Amino acid sequence: MRAVVFERYGETAEVREVADPAPAEHGVVVRVEATGLCRSDWHGWQGHDPDIVLPHVPGHELAGVVEAVGDRVSRWRPGDRVTVPFICACGTCPSCAAGDHQVCERQTQPGFTHWGSFAQYVALDHADVNLVALPGDMSFTTAASLGCRFATAYRAVVRQGRVAAGEWVAVHGCGGVGLSAVMIAAASGARVVAVDVSAGALDLARKFGAAQCVDAAAVTDTAAAVRDLTGGGAHLSLDALGSPVTCAASVNGLRRRGRHVQVGLLPSPDGTTPVPMARAIALELELLGSHGMAAHGYPPMLELVRSGVLRPDLLVTSTIPLAEAPSALAAMGTAPGAGATVIEPWS
Repeated sequence: MRAVVFERYGETAEVREVADPAPAEHGVVVRVEATGLCRSDWHGWQGHDPDIVLPHVPGHELAGVVEAVGDRVSRWRPGDRVTVPFICACGTCPSCAAGDHQVCERQTQPGFTHWGSFAQYVALDHADVNLVALPGDMSFTTAASLGCRFATAYRAVVRQGRVAAGEWVAVHGCGGVGLSAVMIAAASGARVVAVDVSAGALDLARKFGAAQCVDAAAVTDTAAAVRDLTGGGAHLSLDALGSPVTCAASVNGLRRRGRHVQVGLLPSPDGTTPVPMARAIALELELLGSHGMAAHGYPPMLELVRSGVLRPDLLVTSTIPLAEAPSALAAMGTAPGAGATVIEPWS
């Protein structure tokens, strides 16, 4: 099969022929019809993920068709149209037994713990626990945008963030995750403040329901701007980018007893990131993490997509062939762009 492979962190990947994967006894091989290009893939390429072993094939947002199944798989057959969360749970550890598959103690992640979906085929573990059947009328391109960004934003806003109609929600960073969060929060009846340095990203945020926008490149204090626009601060704020600056701005832009949800990864040389804890204590803020969404959490989200309340398809702003994936991956470090890019490995 053809796949995107990198041999060294930060050096240009290349498309080459590699061996087709085989399914584990509890897993499947999926023919990848579409796979998203996510900033998490860029972090992996930069060497920020300790699970990656070189050489490596990135990619974790995918949709496609089951090609082969392991001997212990009971729910899936070749030809089934599926997607999958980017965290594949084991289904048997204490966290899984509690329903918390997104923090599985023995999780695997395509594109991180093993070769991923920037390829024509990908192996996925514990298929009976992790695969999600696609509605017949959902395109693979739309489905690929669900696996990390949209599903992650959905759980961050709805479950972790406990969004309520009428609340102010600030979203810092309007890439794929952030725009998904804007759309989901607005559809939930919240008033959204979108924050980004890109005029194009803010234009998309307005299109997807943002009531107010803050150009972070044009103000000296984005947290103060958010507090001014919301009459004292957001009730809920998300750092959808993942940087010390956006994390601090998200926390500092909250009102009393507000809720911060950290969604974007925060890599640092020593593994820690400064957080304004004095404000968190004084205002009794909640600081929460959000790490994807389990397969069993998909049905309510898929129903909202099916009914047209949520439109993840509108977030896809470009599709590219596999040959363009290496350069697009490298460009995410300097120009993450607005919306989502989807790779079609067979084009």
